[in-house]
Amino acid sequence: MKVIETYSAEETFALGRQLGEQAKAGDVYTLIGDLGVGKTVLTQGVAAGLGIEEPINSPTFTIVQIYEEGRLPFYHFDVYRIGDVEEMEEIGYEDYFYGEGICLIEWANLIEEILPTEYRQITIEKDLNKGFDYRRITIEER
Repeated sequence: MKVIETYSAEETFALGRQLGEQAKAGDVYTLIGDLGVGKTVLTQGVAAGLGIEEPINSPTFTIVQIYEEGRLPFYHFDVYRIGDVEEMEEIGYEDYFYGEGICLIEWANLIEEILPTEYRQITIEKDLNKGFDYRRITIEER
């Protein structure tokens, strides 16, 4: 387990960029954190680390956004609005989870039963006692 503290959106973005630069085909990351905690900023950093230049937005209403112009395909999931796992089956999640790209899944706790046996869980937490922009980011191998 690794704990990283960031004190600005720029530092959170830089951590994401580092993750993207180190990512390899088949990597799956889950992203846990409350609304407004910086999940999108971290995700934008991952995309930058993969060499993706187009804007990254949360796919809240589409479940998955696909970015293919980087060094690896990047599959960004947001399963916040998912009704049940069958919706994931309808979009063919296995092709993404076990494919040649990397997956980043926001709100992955809602679909735990279909996650691969190995993934990295990234948890982002605020602590207002340490400042408005402070984030405690925990990365755990699962």
